[in-house]
Amino acid sequence: MRLLLTLGLLLGSTLSAQAPTAITFSGSPRSPISSNVAIPANKAYFWTSGTVPSVADSTAPAGSPQRFGDTKTQGISVLRNIENQLKEKGLTMKDVVYLRVYVVADKNKGNAFDYQGWFDAYAQFFGTATNPTKPSRSTVGVASLVSPEWLIEIEAFAVYP
Repeated sequence: MRLLLTLGLLLGSTLSAQAPTAITFSGSPRSPISSNVAIPANKAYFWTSGTVPSVADSTAPAGSPQRFGDTKTQGISVLRNIENQLKEKGLTMKDVVYLRVYVVADKNKGNAFDYQGWFDAYAQFFGTATNPTKPSRSTVGVASLVSPEWLIEIEAFAVYP
């Protein structure tokens, strides 16, 4: 019995997790996102607050769907805003490891969540030839955001190289 207990303790200690030495993204190669990201202990992080879209058409009346655009247009706008925040800190979209995305149903699309619009916007920035990074991501449908004109809000988490 004592031998089994000793073997169990030895095996348990050899199977313990080792901290990664580099940022590693894991998941299906067919998926546009990573299932998980491992980050070394000595890395510094950069987190954005919820970032919202800029006005797409300043000539469109307030409250019109053209003012901020659809989910895809707003998603591209938000990702550009995040890209600018990263650039100010010496980072790029390649340094993003996680996105938390809030999507509101689009009343101009039958009150449906336009997840495909968001996925199309995302695909312009991640998993591309110029940026092969595929961050981990959560996309959540919510009842509303602060402005009734916004259809998407994104929080980004990046790691300094």
